[in-house]
Amino acid sequence: MALFKPKSLQKLESAVEEHIKTTGMTEEQLFSFAEHDEEESEKTAYSNYSYWRSTWQSFKRNRIAVALVIVVTGILLFTFIQPFLPGQYDPNQVNNDPATGVQYRNIPPGDEFIFGTNSIGQDLWARIWAGTRNSMMIGLIVAAVEALIGIITGVLWGYVRSLDWFFTELYNILDNIPNTIILILISYIMKPGLFTLIFAMSLTRWIQMARFVRNQVMVIRDREYNLASRTLGTPAGKIITRNLLPYLVSVIMLRMALTVPEAIGSEVFITYIGLGLPTSIPSLGRLIDDGRELMMSASLRYQLIFPTVIVSIVTISFYIIGNAFSDAADPRNHV
Repeated sequence: MALFKPKSLQKLESAVEEHIKTTGMTEEQLFSFAEHDEEESEKTAYSNYSYWRSTWQSFKRNRIAVALVIVVTGILLFTFIQPFLPGQYDPNQVNNDPATGVQYRNIPPGDEFIFGTNSIGQDLWARIWAGTRNSMMIGLIVAAVEALIGIITGVLWGYVRSLDWFFTELYNILDNIPNTIILILISYIMKPGLFTLIFAMSLTRWIQMARFVRNQVMVIRDREYNLASRTLGTPAGKIITRNLLPYLVSVIMLRMALTVPEAIGSEVFITYIGLGLPTSIPSLGRLIDDGRELMMSASLRYQLIFPTVIVSIVTISFYIIGNAFSDAADPRNHV
């Protein structure tokens, strides 16, 4: 009784026979046994996966975000390089015409004054870059303080059950105090300056980060691998740094990226109501407030447009970069 052979096997046998007839080779010459290396088979397989390398590779695929990182980095670096370039004016210097001694008031943008001058003859080019440096410094410091205090508080709040009541009540108290009221009170009480603004913004802003981290920690703290770690006697600090925080990188970086434009916006607002930095310390908020008073005059509107453009570029860039990095830091998007 002949065995049934699938058509695919019949075709294969026919192809082999045809090849043997064509080449004159035997079946022993056509086929050979694969060698087995026992040492190679004993080697343990490993993965070269790196979280941060995969995050960077995923982030690079978003070309808009990468371009904006270059733009923001370039702006930040230029704010420090600009004062050392040749032919630069001091941002607080009142410039006068050497022939007449009259102040260069409201000179439109040109060759000598790239962004023009303000109503007392100060160079807007120098003031805008000095103001950008100060405003970005405020935003970055506030973001760092918020992250440091917020992450520590949020992890303790979410992981240590005995502290939940205390931090919950503290959050309820601080969250019901508007940030605007705090900014105004601190600006009235303390001497106007960079430290005052940074202190006022950092005083209660961290509670939102803490609540955000706390909610994320509560979601993953009782998962099986964390229960197993606690059962095996792993210290709480190691569980937090190894098992919990890596899962929170994406949301923390997103929150930090959004804090920078929020802080710059708060600085613009507090200066707008007359309680911000003194006139001797340039800032984007001060420049926008000065330009706002001249916005109805078409010939002087440049004093509002230039600082507004810088604020828009910085805030929008941080928002897009933060969202892109948050998506890239999510392990589910890694290859």
